[in-house]
Amino acid sequence: MMTVQLSRTAISGLNGGYRFYEKKEHGLGDYFKNTLLSEIEGLKVTAGIHRTIYGHQRMISRVFPFAIYYKLNVASVRVTAVIDCRRDPEWIRKQLDS
Repeated sequence: MMTVQLSRTAISGLNGGYRFYEKKEHGLGDYFKNTLLSEIEGLKVTAGIHRTIYGHQRMISRVFPFAIYYKLNVASVRVTAVIDCRRDPEWIRKQLDS
């Protein structure tokens, strides 16, 4: 079975989203994090079917306006970033290039 790895940048994006939603409503941050982690876990099955953007495959969350960017290897998926889709596309590209 395919393994999923999260980069430090991806973990930072998850934590940033958690803080944002937790400020909006207590408990919403947990719902955000659990939802995205579940969707990331689903990459074990669905990796490779998503559109390529800026050299990364991009899965859009079904619940939150966040994108999960990843790279697919033979036996693993490396999640490179978790980014709010409301960000400027040029900013997103620069984040993915770094």
